[in-house]
Amino acid sequence: MLVFIVFIFINNSSFWVAPTPKPPFLVAHRGVHQTFPLTGIQWDTNTAARINPPEHAYLENTLPSMAAAFAAGADLVEFDLQLTKDGQFAVFHDHRLDYRTNGQGRIGDYTMAELKLLDIGYGYTADGGRTFPFRGTGVGLMPSLDEVLAAFPERSFLVHLRSNEAQLGARLVEYLRTLRPAQLDRLAFYGEEVPLAALKIAFPRLRVMSKRTILRAVLSYQAVGWTGYVPPAMRNTHLHLPLRYARWLWGWPHRFLKRMERAHTRIVLVLGDGRWSEGFDTEEDLALLPANYAGGIWTNRIERIGPLIKGGRK
Repeated sequence: MLVFIVFIFINNSSFWVAPTPKPPFLVAHRGVHQTFPLTGIQWDTNTAARINPPEHAYLENTLPSMAAAFAAGADLVEFDLQLTKDGQFAVFHDHRLDYRTNGQGRIGDYTMAELKLLDIGYGYTADGGRTFPFRGTGVGLMPSLDEVLAAFPERSFLVHLRSNEAQLGARLVEYLRTLRPAQLDRLAFYGEEVPLAALKIAFPRLRVMSKRTILRAVLSYQAVGWTGYVPPAMRNTHLHLPLRYARWLWGWPHRFLKRMERAHTRIVLVLGDGRWSEGFDTEEDLALLPANYAGGIWTNRIERIGPLIKGGRK
């Protein structure tokens, strides 16, 4: 029994693993965007109506927002994707257009050309509706997936699928077959089960993630990971892990990250319980990371965190 315990300890300790000499991998949620307090929100909360006082002019899910995020140090930018009436892919977060724009209904009620006429900055307010600082500035800024990939052909993205419809998955499979292998390898997808399943069947090495895949991966790894074996559910994927739970994974942090790297799996740490996209958004948050951590971190404030990390934080 003593030999067995010693084996588990040595096989899962990071003491003898040299940390990767590189800074954390930065995932910019929504690019550079107008932030909002997370207290009290629900899945259908109108977050544009409760933004913090603006510190910049960028709007989420736009080309300028993504460019600013990469310039600030993002390695990967997250954006939201929905299917339009004419079978194109619009980059937009909300299920309802009237929260953030001067339109009504849903993305699927409009063609991409019609969506281009909307003002996506119309509904933002930081003072309960007394003023709307971005009204009139967002006309034509809703991009298509084509425009994003054309504007940033060498960049990496995490794409949030905002619908569970089979049509979204089928249409996306058709689209992805037109991309070069190198470009496809720079994309990861998360969201609802039905479209993600279609993507994984068509592209087995594509990184996809849902709540179910995270749970299955973590449970299977905890069952056998003490041996050093990485089960299939933990391979070729993208996983968001709350820091409070990641600490209990076999080999955490450095040995675990080495195993994930060999398994073609990207690990991204989030704060909180992972439910509401809580990120490492302040210098105090970064102090919670393990020393010499070189995995991914999720942030809502890439314009603040990027310079801290890429500026040589130890």
